Amino acid sequence: MTENPHSADDVDVRELGDIPAVEVITRSIVMLMSSAAEKLGLADDPAAQSRIDLDEARRLITALAGLVTAALPDLGLHAAPIRDGLKSLQLAFREASSVPDEPGHGPGEKLTGPVH
Repeated sequence: MTENPHSADDVDVRELGDIPAVEVITRSIVMLMSSAAEKLGLADDPAAQSRIDLDEARRLITALAGLVTAALPDLGLHAAPIRDGLKSLQLAFREASSVPDEPGHGPGEKLTGPVH
């Protein structure tokens, strides 16, 4: 029998309870941003355009806007770049839509305000 080179004793795993809340929040934000970018076809992958899913992107961007809005006071120096990233995704959604939403009605705009 072959031994597993990565036994539980060798892997450095952090317990979720040991991770600071702001780190959990920012990791969640990055995951939502990355997923939304993928759904908008913005990935560095030639096949990305074939996987565009605006319905899914809308859900992800709206969830992202809610999380960012709620966590804004805790994001510190990361708040501005995160808000810029959210706005970029909202604008990319508008550009990808064949019939763009009215300003203030795009994904997450009820939480962030209109994006131009």
